[in-house]
Amino acid sequence: MPAFLTIDDLELAGRRVLVRSDLNVPMEGDEITDDFRLEAALGTIQILREKRAKVIVCSHLGRPKAREAEFSLAPVTKQLSELGGFGARQAPDVVGPGVERIVADMVAGDVVVLENTRFEPGETKNDPNLAFALSQLAELFVEDAFGSVHRAHASTVGVAERIRSAAGPLLVKEVEALGRLLETPERPYVVVLGGAKVSDKLGVIENLLPKVDSMVIGGGMCFTLLKARGVSVGKSMVEDDHVDAVKALLDGSDGGKIALPTDLVAASAFAEGAEHRVVPVDDIPEGWLGLDIGPATAQSFGEVIKGAASVFWNGPMGVFEWEPFRSGTEKVGQALAASNGYTVVGGGDSAAALALLGLDDQVSHLSTGGGAGLELLEGKALPGVEVLKRWADG
Repeated sequence: MPAFLTIDDLELAGRRVLVRSDLNVPMEGDEITDDFRLEAALGTIQILREKRAKVIVCSHLGRPKAREAEFSLAPVTKQLSELGGFGARQAPDVVGPGVERIVADMVAGDVVVLENTRFEPGETKNDPNLAFALSQLAELFVEDAFGSVHRAHASTVGVAERIRSAAGPLLVKEVEALGRLLETPERPYVVVLGGAKVSDKLGVIENLLPKVDSMVIGGGMCFTLLKARGVSVGKSMVEDDHVDAVKALLDGSDGGKIALPTDLVAASAFAEGAEHRVVPVDDIPEGWLGLDIGPATAQSFGEVIKGAASVFWNGPMGVFEWEPFRSGTEKVGQALAASNGYTVVGGGDSAAALALLGLDDQVSHLSTGGGAGLELLEGKALPGVEVLKRWADG
């Protein structure tokens, strides 16, 4: 367990506490389509309220290029208030006089949500002026956004460099859950990877392959590996500039641990209503593309998962949002739910798939962070966690 403070180490009553939450939820217009991250963040906010802190919440939402109304946290604040049963107040800005006035009027148990931190251009650059302004709003800082601790931003690292800081319960839980897979995983240890791009996960493949017993790979990323094996993949998505790198992994001493699809659900176009059928992996019709793993592959992947003592899954097996290409992800999710082993699922798409299938409460740990979880398992230090360690001794 990393040496950092937790909120149990802080005197919170009556003090202004800035908590970095992960409120980066999927939205359609003003409607939140999945409030999993809000539910997760709420627990820490409620603990801080119960301890009579003045709670100032900050988070990013999406990737705004400037101050764009569609990325305002106002709908998120409204939903947070309804879920928590308290009246959270939306601040007009991230920092500045208007925010300072609202914060000055807070009493114990109040919750104020700052505007989208990425409305400030200095956020992603860890600008010292923005970090200082944020730190001046509070006396204490609680880092609870696991999904953002792999980024050295002003609201994740900059603030923590300036005021006494601790890890929130959600962050502690995430680091412990994933740490179990890093340090002493029970065996057999199986990693299941999917999603669109192999480039997003090349580091985790390289780092984990020597440590796992099996690695099963589906989703769009599998086609780059299949091409590296000499398979003709039609119009399926391939990252040609990564073919040589994955070929080296497949041909290496641990390459035999990688399991790739043997059959696919191929489609005539990338469309929900496209003509589609199950084909052997080396027999995709000309001009067609693979959009899901096939039933034989789903069966074999499922058997590997059911026989594992530890499983980490990141990334769907196909375009699960479309019913014709959902079966592979569904079968993998069901195998995970049926497993008697320690099962961890990371990444927004994987969590959304489990929720869609009604299986999100049937795994050992459902992570709120995709990129951060992958980087931790890659063996990388997470800046937002490392910075907390400086406060452990003082």
